[in-house]
Amino acid sequence: MIPAARISAAIEVLDDIATRRRPAPDALKDWGLAHRFAGSKDRRAIGDLVFDALRHRSSSAAVGGGDDGRSVMLGLFRRHRGLDIAAIETLFSGDRFAPAPLTDDERAVLSSDALAGAPDYVRGDYPEWIAPNFARIFGDNVVAELQALATPAPLDLRVNTLKAEADHAASELAAAIGRTPERPALSALCLRLPLEPGSAEPHIASTEPFLKGQVEIQDLGSQLAAEFAGARPGMQVLDLCAGGGGKTLALAAAMQNHGQIFAHDSDRRRLAPIHDRLTRAGVRNVQVRTPRPNSDVLDDLEHRMDLVLVDAPCTGTGTWRRNPDAKWRIRPGSLAERNKDQALVLETAARYVKPGGRLAYITCSVLEEENTDQIDAFLAAHPGFAVVPPQAVVEAYEQESMNILGPAVRLLSNGLLMTPLTSGTDGFFVSVLTRSA
Repeated sequence: MIPAARISAAIEVLDDIATRRRPAPDALKDWGLAHRFAGSKDRRAIGDLVFDALRHRSSSAAVGGGDDGRSVMLGLFRRHRGLDIAAIETLFSGDRFAPAPLTDDERAVLSSDALAGAPDYVRGDYPEWIAPNFARIFGDNVVAELQALATPAPLDLRVNTLKAEADHAASELAAAIGRTPERPALSALCLRLPLEPGSAEPHIASTEPFLKGQVEIQDLGSQLAAEFAGARPGMQVLDLCAGGGGKTLALAAAMQNHGQIFAHDSDRRRLAPIHDRLTRAGVRNVQVRTPRPNSDVLDDLEHRMDLVLVDAPCTGTGTWRRNPDAKWRIRPGSLAERNKDQALVLETAARYVKPGGRLAYITCSVLEEENTDQIDAFLAAHPGFAVVPPQAVVEAYEQESMNILGPAVRLLSNGLLMTPLTSGTDGFFVSVLTRSA
């Protein structure tokens, strides 16, 4: 397909997403099935255009003069890809398979400074209804923070120290994919592959380092969140919302396979991948507690855990780099529902923490309503718990890992926050609590 034909296809997919309010991957898959002549490079290029347009939908719509797929694509090329009007006209030529030529009105709006004086939510590319929530946490820096959340994310991997040393894993990975991974300063165990525009991500799951269990795909922010929890060899640990097991594996490595981890999730389907992952990673100290109807599979753990980790259900605002269409599908009711879920899972987690034990609350959200507000409400209802000062959490990690976090982590009243702008990670909140009684 010629470049202009790919643009036409991307416009078609964007209109389908808007009309049917469906996830972008579903719309792209259906387009591919209906246009089987398109090769893998064509589909990848179309997908890149669609996801870029979704990352910058509000600002591109303002620059392009409308909310439809064509206007958003015009604004994307003008604002975010730096094309002048003459260059855009070569792509929007009206030739076979190309989008129709520019109209006089489109030339006029593309020539104007449409973002001058535009609201923060337009320049930062996020829904208007959630603007007060972002302003609350980010203040005057809200546009910069949200623009960083609109950038593509790198591919991060965690070195599994049960199977390999970091230098050896990095060397093995470089040989397997023909690229040398970066080594972010915040962790000696993270291997990073920055996005290369126009190129497909390497298929890590088919490489020898992955198949041997030397590396796991995990964002650096998620890696750090698991580290901040403070799991140590010999502990009794409950990963209450384990899902597919990403943080469970990180905890097991931190514990050097000594002690016991109980991995649980309320949805047995989310737990399904964990068994193969544990085997591949060489983890021997995890007991999976799969939910069963009319049975409390965790009742024997009450008040016995040195650490309970809660990877809480949330809106996922911190992962918008990876799921740019999700920010346009989120609705005000979603936040209220997640708040209820978070309060319930914290209440549940408290049952299992023994006196002197720790509770680590983690979200992949940047919103105060899901983070500090939840911790404040929990502490008000549970006076036997207290916050570990965020500075102490950071210092403990730095002492253990010999890495300096510095300004990469924002210290809040009862937890710490990582964002793409400050730490180069997904957005994560972590609060560590201790139980005195």
